Amino acid sequence: MSDSNSNDFFRNPVLGHPAGLFVIFFTEMWERFSYYGMRALLVLFLTSSIMGDNPGWGWPREHALAIYGSYTALAYLTPILGGYIADKIIGYRWAVIYGCLLMTLGHLSMALEEASHAFMYLGLFFLVLGIGLFKPNMTSILSHMYKDKIEKKDGAFSIFYMGVNSGAFLGMLLCGYIGESENWGWSYGFGLAGIFMFIGMLQFYFTQNIFGDIGLKPVKNEIVNYNEDASIAKLNPFSAFDLSIIVLVSVLGLAWIINDPVSKISNFNLFDFNVGSLSGSNFIILFSLLLFVFVLIKRITQYTPVLRDRMIAVIILAFITVFFWASFEQAGGSMTIFASDYTNRILVGNSKIIFNIVNTILTVTPMAIITFVLMKLYKQTFKKYALGNVVLAIGFAIIWFLVIYMLKDQYSQVKAEIPATWFGILNSLFIITFSPLVAKLWESKYNPPATIKNGLGMILLGIGFGVLAFGSSTIPAGAKVASVSLIWLVLAYFFHTMGELFISPVGLSYLSKLVPSRMIGIMFGIWYLAIAIGNKIAGTMGGMIDEITSQYSMTTFFLIFTLIPIGIGVLIMLLTPVVKKLMHGIH
Repeated sequence: MSDSNSNDFFRNPVLGHPAGLFVIFFTEMWERFSYYGMRALLVLFLTSSIMGDNPGWGWPREHALAIYGSYTALAYLTPILGGYIADKIIGYRWAVIYGCLLMTLGHLSMALEEASHAFMYLGLFFLVLGIGLFKPNMTSILSHMYKDKIEKKDGAFSIFYMGVNSGAFLGMLLCGYIGESENWGWSYGFGLAGIFMFIGMLQFYFTQNIFGDIGLKPVKNEIVNYNEDASIAKLNPFSAFDLSIIVLVSVLGLAWIINDPVSKISNFNLFDFNVGSLSGSNFIILFSLLLFVFVLIKRITQYTPVLRDRMIAVIILAFITVFFWASFEQAGGSMTIFASDYTNRILVGNSKIIFNIVNTILTVTPMAIITFVLMKLYKQTFKKYALGNVVLAIGFAIIWFLVIYMLKDQYSQVKAEIPATWFGILNSLFIITFSPLVAKLWESKYNPPATIKNGLGMILLGIGFGVLAFGSSTIPAGAKVASVSLIWLVLAYFFHTMGELFISPVGLSYLSKLVPSRMIGIMFGIWYLAIAIGNKIAGTMGGMIDEITSQYSMTTFFLIFTLIPIGIGVLIMLLTPVVKKLMHGIH
């Protein structure tokens, strides 16, 4: 991939970084606004009663969470293909633009759900395709921009991560408010996500020349010098047999992910057969998993001993990742249901006043900071990229209007009803607040090994669910509604976020250290696969909430997500000496 000299980008910096970084920052922010804004509404919309002032589809929770799990899983699988398409065919920039366009069409289609259910499914289809093209290629542009400024790269990715969480924060806050509001409705919430995705696309399109020749159509036969150590330099090309197994596993896995929700919400089941005591669906996924493990083991044994050991270490960390996301992604599923149906969200008197003040501070402060960054970018780039800046300014004017409208509406109410989607913003808020502290810890002499970080992260995640298990102990078995204190959800999101900071950013860092450059693409694919599996398991497990709570209790449901992560966290910490040996000197 051809790119400009990265020193050129630092001639007229914004806050010490190239102006192009902040173009990426805002484009990523709009995309995450659309993704998390829609994700916050999806399960609530599908499970809401078909009657009332803001009717949904009235689906059983199991069906809604099956759709949710498949959608989020596909959102992590399609980037594997999207990265390949960009790298080999169209380049990073056009992949981002096409991805934005597909996501805009997806949200527009979902906004038309009242006309036909088909628009909802078509919208989800466009979204997973768009995410696939967008997700891997923004970071690719950023990495190329800093290829000669390695010392600035960590700071750049920290700023980029702030853009991700700013978008998630604003998306869940505003799409959630609009979508849950009886004065607006679900279609407006889905549509709002699309409006800002469209703004993100226009802003990127009109300012793309700021990246020089980075991300243009790929250069064929590009020579790459990997400078690998002799102990890991042995090549291990895929054989025809390996590729045939991978294709078979991919087709079966994709069919299973799509068939799972389809078989639940319709009479069509692609795997309508039994193999012994196993259903066809369970047989297919187990068969696919065994085939994947087989080809993985086959390939690992063919590498040099050092690389083989390091890849085993990566697989152990990926295994932890599966269980982490299977629990963490309850945030958009069972925890959203818990917020909607089992939490006291009605505040009056002093409680209402306190919430309004806190919510105003939480909303206006990040908006003011982001607007300050926007003004810095505007001052530096307006002369050359006026149209892109105007589009960005229009987007922020709309955001400020919606924020003021929302706060004015909340202050005017006699009692405050907190939207169920509001609790989701706590994750982004806690990340923005505590990620600098955790980063400082990793840079200090107290920086623990990867297994300790992962183990502590899983334990913190389990503690968060333990808080919900305790908080829901007063809910009778089988109850469809309750009114427990909102403090339990606030504490749960705090512990979950701390667990995320210990696991999620760390995993990708270790992956890049443990495998050679020529294998980064393949291993990122395996990593995304682990996250996709975790997301699908999250939907499947979350869909069991009614079955478990009716037979046992809500506490039992959350205890499952308490004990498994804590158990895995303790296990991985006990494996520290083994994994340390497998890493061969990588800390």
